[in-house]
Amino acid sequence: MDVVDGGVDRGQNPRATMERDSDDKIAEPSWFSPKKLLFVFCVVNLINYIDRGAIASNGVNGSLGTCTSTGTCSSGSGIQGDFNLSNFQDGVLSSAFMVGLLVASPIFASVAKSVNPFRLIGIGLSIWTLAVIGCGLSFDFWSITFCRMFVGVGEASFVSLAAPFIDDNAPQAQKSAWLAMFYMCIPTGYALGYVYGGLVGSVLPWRAAFWGEAILMLPFAVLGFVIKPLHLKGFAPDDKGKNRTDNLNVLPTGYGFSAVLKDLKLLLVDKVYVTNILGYIAYNFVLGAYSYWGPKAGYNIYKMENADMIFGGITVICGIVGTLSGGVVLDFMDATISNAFKLLSVSTFIGGLFCFAAFCFKSMYAFLALFAVGELLVFATQGPVNFIVLHCVKPSLRPLAMAMSTVSIHIFGDVPSSPLVGVLQDYVHNWRVTALVLTFVLFPAAAIWFIGIFLNSVDRYNEDSEPDAVTRESAVAPLLEDA
Repeated sequence: MDVVDGGVDRGQNPRATMERDSDDKIAEPSWFSPKKLLFVFCVVNLINYIDRGAIASNGVNGSLGTCTSTGTCSSGSGIQGDFNLSNFQDGVLSSAFMVGLLVASPIFASVAKSVNPFRLIGIGLSIWTLAVIGCGLSFDFWSITFCRMFVGVGEASFVSLAAPFIDDNAPQAQKSAWLAMFYMCIPTGYALGYVYGGLVGSVLPWRAAFWGEAILMLPFAVLGFVIKPLHLKGFAPDDKGKNRTDNLNVLPTGYGFSAVLKDLKLLLVDKVYVTNILGYIAYNFVLGAYSYWGPKAGYNIYKMENADMIFGGITVICGIVGTLSGGVVLDFMDATISNAFKLLSVSTFIGGLFCFAAFCFKSMYAFLALFAVGELLVFATQGPVNFIVLHCVKPSLRPLAMAMSTVSIHIFGDVPSSPLVGVLQDYVHNWRVTALVLTFVLFPAAAIWFIGIFLNSVDRYNEDSEPDAVTRESAVAPLLEDA
């Protein structure tokens, strides 16, 4: 027993008692309630994806100048027109962002063992804000490429650490629903980014779009430094970079390259984690190619005149409804890893059937109806798949698990899928066949997640707890009190 009703065991070190009292003061509940935390993180996530949508929009990305056979030339617009970028160089801007995101994500996850994770989010959002300002001030291809890379670096801290904070502070019966609300911001942000970029580009220089994003993000970057740092389960709760090992489930672990390799090995030998990520990679392979080639395939197969608007509208509506529904259904089933795998495999399999059947129909209206139902079911995976990532590992590994999940689904999923689908189309010259082959990949994803149902899965959320820390934790957790 350490401290009971303000008393101290006889013979206890006074200095240790003072340090522990200081720890309790640091860990007192903040005015920053769980619902406020969720709201802030959802808005930040929304701004992140608004940026991704905006730079891809016609208003910001623009086009090269053209010349007719009669010698009449028109000037280019946006980033591509101002900097005279080839399509390859234009594509590099997206790759530069991904390089920053994928390299920095595991770095932020490992540094979180020594520096307060909430402060790291503040640092990351500050880098993000400065980088998008730099995008607006860029003067050539290399300068904007450099800035886009650091936009990815800034987003990396948020990608790795936001979901564990939400998981810690969500009500026990609504953890999946809260995660679903957070991930719902991805399709919503993309769609708003297209609209935002188009509107800004039509009335202002394209640079203004980046400056507007910086203005939106700045308050949240400042918030990461001015409020009392929030404690993330399994990590140092203080603001001074000190490891805490006396209570609050904090591991006495250093950080460095060898420590990261050790943690990575733990992830790679975890059958539940690896199975989940393999299914997620196959799933993201399909969705990444859908987002890139979907409008073009729809136009060529069904002669859709407004393919961009149609596919965008379906994605937004189905993304919001499907993502929220997946989280709510998992909570209703009882949020366990086994149930999450069941929901993932069933929703992906049935959703894949609807999407596959949609491309078999020659009627555009039949296609749209079936494809909408399919996407609704496919998007229901976002809450459950990330619930497994967060709960199949110890709390101290959650940021790295989230970081490596992000790295894996991009490197092996959506990054190679678009060019590979392009190669297939060049070979078969039939968009319907190409779309059917791509959609078929959803079935292996469902099969992999089906295997996960039969694995020996254990929710490891409390595994870092010390035997004598259970009573102590009850005095200070949840970290935020609901307002």
